Amino acid sequence: MKTIQNPIIPGMAPDPSIIRVGDDYYIATSTFHWKPAVQIFHSRDLANWELVSYGLSKDEVDLRGTNTPAGIWAPHLSYDEKTKRFWLVYSHMQNMAGREFNAESYAMSADEITGPWSKPVYLTSIGFDPALFHDQDGRHYLSILEWETRQGYQAPGHIVIAEVDLTTGQVGEWHRVTTGFTTRGCVEAPQLYRHGDYYYLLLASGGTGYGHGIEIGRSKQVFGPYEPDPSGEPILTSQPAHLFSLGDPDAGHFEMYNPHSEMQKAGHGSLVETKDGEWYLAHLMARPLQGKLLNPLGRETSIQRVDWNDEGWLRLHDGSNVAKMTTPAPAAFNGSQKSAAFDIVDDFTSPTLNIRYMTPYQEPASSWIDYQGNGKLKIKGRNSFFSQYAPSILATRATSLNYEVETELEFHPDHYSETAGLGLYYDANNWFYVRLCLANDEQGIVLCGLQAKLGQKIDDRDNEVVVPGGKVKVRLSYRQGMVEVDYQLPEQEGWQPLGGPVNVDYLSDEGVNGEPGEIGGFTGLFNFMGAVDAHQHDSVATFNYYRVTSR
Repeated sequence: MKTIQNPIIPGMAPDPSIIRVGDDYYIATSTFHWKPAVQIFHSRDLANWELVSYGLSKDEVDLRGTNTPAGIWAPHLSYDEKTKRFWLVYSHMQNMAGREFNAESYAMSADEITGPWSKPVYLTSIGFDPALFHDQDGRHYLSILEWETRQGYQAPGHIVIAEVDLTTGQVGEWHRVTTGFTTRGCVEAPQLYRHGDYYYLLLASGGTGYGHGIEIGRSKQVFGPYEPDPSGEPILTSQPAHLFSLGDPDAGHFEMYNPHSEMQKAGHGSLVETKDGEWYLAHLMARPLQGKLLNPLGRETSIQRVDWNDEGWLRLHDGSNVAKMTTPAPAAFNGSQKSAAFDIVDDFTSPTLNIRYMTPYQEPASSWIDYQGNGKLKIKGRNSFFSQYAPSILATRATSLNYEVETELEFHPDHYSETAGLGLYYDANNWFYVRLCLANDEQGIVLCGLQAKLGQKIDDRDNEVVVPGGKVKVRLSYRQGMVEVDYQLPEQEGWQPLGGPVNVDYLSDEGVNGEPGEIGGFTGLFNFMGAVDAHQHDSVATFNYYRVTSR
């Protein structure tokens, strides 16, 4: 039997929304504080996926000042067969303080998946995780979580549905349909489907930690009432043990870690049907470090074969509700699947910058990135990496727990605030950076490490090395939360170590807030080239290549 190996999209690719249009499959995923926003992937076989576009690639949304893990949440991709248009709805989470969770939801459409997308139309601020359903009669419905702010009421709130006019964005009367179909609580990400005589409502539940899952209910009317799956449990999860978490919606539920599975946190998914009538459930997952409940890669995308049973309920193909690292492939699959890790070899000679590059909080712009396709990439230094407004960081998603990232750069600082180098980045308060800079006495250029850990700066000057000509190769070897740094000067033949191994396991979803048992972030680790200039914003670093190789 041919199988698909999970994850199908490694690294930061959470909240997958999957559709099929003809022979083509598409998945949209969350991007939080990263831009361009809303990754869109394409496949012809459900196993091999390629990043082809972004939904928000210009100045449609301002993410400057975004605190982790706010930003762009849970985009939902759909296709209206009647008008032959793609639709994308998403939430812009702007504030999470005081558990108020202020988010605005928008809708966009396009004739082609690669755009151009229409200007975002405002829908609602009632909650987050919007989804569109295009019914057979031409009506359109918006489902979303209505966020609860009242004391003593079930958190996080009701799942609500309303008819929506897609030409104007006008939302009709909201109908509260459920607070969940199981006792796992924390329902969100509602998505409507029609199969046979029923409307099916798919929900994420249990929070986005180790007790995460997907549950389902059905009704013969779009506004309900919805009957829950008779099992009383999620139809997909990583931990099948019974969990009662009502009133405790956001806990990481570390007690629900499943020691028998490489895959953890399976939940938040969407359905798709192949041309041959096979059904699949795309969902998020995570892979912790060995021996630790820390997930540096964030939440990744996996897929499971599902079937409709005789009673009209969805079940995983193997009859269980536990997500697996492999799943039966569709009949049309030819049996060839690329490695799950996305290696990158970029010599900067392509006509345009590689689509995989992303930047935190703002767009990659020509005002600070000079790319001509001539074998060199130039980055102008700006704010420190603690900044949520203008850090000069060009990054790619980490997709493996064992890999190397390498570059060669040249930099000639003339002020102690000017630096350039290679690093690992989670957010503005958590990163690891190996940079060229002036020595503290300003009498030469050195290579040394710098960290941000939970907002605190850690400057490693004990292991600095002199770089006379301002040119050096730097390599970071990441292994299960530890990183080793090597360098090579132009006159050297081999790599030399820069100090010893450094523990960077805090660069993970659970490690970025310092609160045991809670989730600090959702985004995952990135590798980056970057530069800082808090002096005049005029120094420029030149990078000659960028390479990421999984091990």
